[in-house]
Amino acid sequence: MLKLVIFGTMFSTIDLMELIIIYPKLFLISVPTLIIVLFWYIFCKSTGSRIFLVDFACYKPQKNQQICRQNFLNRSSRELKFNSDTLEFMDRILQRSGLGDKTYVSKGLLRDPLDMSTKAAKEEVEMAVFGAIDELLLKTGVRCEEIGILVSVCGVFNIMPSLSSVIVKRYKLREDIRSYNMTGMGCSAGLIALGLVQNLLKVHDNSYALLVTTESTTDNVYKGNDRSKLLSNCVFRVGAVALLLSNKPSDQNTSKYELIHTVRSQTANNDRSYNCIFMAEDEQGHRGISINKDLLYAAMKTIRSNISTVAPLVLPLSEQFRYLMNIIVRRFRTGSKMDPDFSRAIDHFFPHVGGKPVLDDLQKKLGFSDEQMEASRMTLYRFGNTSNSSIWYEVAYAEAKGRVKKGDTLWQIAFGSGFKCSSVIWRATRSIDRDEMNPWRDEIDEFPVDVSEIEPLSDLFLTSK
Repeated sequence: MLKLVIFGTMFSTIDLMELIIIYPKLFLISVPTLIIVLFWYIFCKSTGSRIFLVDFACYKPQKNQQICRQNFLNRSSRELKFNSDTLEFMDRILQRSGLGDKTYVSKGLLRDPLDMSTKAAKEEVEMAVFGAIDELLLKTGVRCEEIGILVSVCGVFNIMPSLSSVIVKRYKLREDIRSYNMTGMGCSAGLIALGLVQNLLKVHDNSYALLVTTESTTDNVYKGNDRSKLLSNCVFRVGAVALLLSNKPSDQNTSKYELIHTVRSQTANNDRSYNCIFMAEDEQGHRGISINKDLLYAAMKTIRSNISTVAPLVLPLSEQFRYLMNIIVRRFRTGSKMDPDFSRAIDHFFPHVGGKPVLDDLQKKLGFSDEQMEASRMTLYRFGNTSNSSIWYEVAYAEAKGRVKKGDTLWQIAFGSGFKCSSVIWRATRSIDRDEMNPWRDEIDEFPVDVSEIEPLSDLFLTSK
């Protein structure tokens, strides 16, 4: 005779039949309820460890903060008293950097005389951060009291109370919010912070996390004539992004993306990597960020290490096998090195807009098409290098073009001082409407523009000592 155990009690089939006859309504109610509870448990189990990007918002400064190359040079000559050789050198950088004539600088740098005070720097950061958060809250409809985790990122500008405290005060966030403030980690800090948020959401169920990244251009202006410190003056611009992440199963169908992988690499134990981007004072006591020719060496070394970890996570087995066979063959006979073709696994590639030489080399080594590199080149042209938020202006570009479809795989990779490199892999949970709130929305049809004739920057860097 068949026997079943239900809630620790053994029933025979005869017992069960008797129960059904005596209490038919009980079974009509309890059995469907048990099935629903079971399916809900399985659903929560499968989605409980998943992390979703509900939405993000990129800050777009006011039009009166735009500056063209010639105006930038004129103001630098008049206000900062650079010598003629320095101005000529800066002009060459601006011509070759890949920036257009509609990038944004802070209000303090447009005043007469220039205002580079801590107050002006704080004003710049607050305008960008508050602008991004306000738009994000409007897009998502999430209430401030629902946010349980806050991570703020600002590379060089550091204040007390911290930027995270400024945000908590402004938006009256919860007293028990888990807040963190990251600084001094360069242009890869935004993706590094995503790794922190990922770990926090793994241990705090049913939570929303707010991640905000920005940089201050006001506080980072170099006032001397040391060529190695002038690049940051020329290419860095105003920008910020706010992201809302969730581990709530209920957000699965309404979120934009699911977080699949985060990978971090660094080569700070190598002197050339460690010293290629370095903040220091020059002989006259002017503080600035030195960038030398070892940047390209450090970037490719660290990026290569990062990619070697990313490859087995995303490449199809056929591509991994082809790459492995090429390595084996080259051990026994001379042959050309084959780089894995990531375009077979990645639909959208968003590298940090650090510079044209790095973008060119990444495209060549990873096999991406001009269209797949378009977002990064156009972001550099339209918004400049906004540090750790740049890669989100790239994602916004692809969305504004209507290119992101449900199931697409996105790869963001950012790199910066240290030297550090971070990758994040996303999967689109829905197709993105090109008419959604977006910093490119009003001008997306003007792009892409042709930047193929711009000469590389590599010869402008100074060799390290």
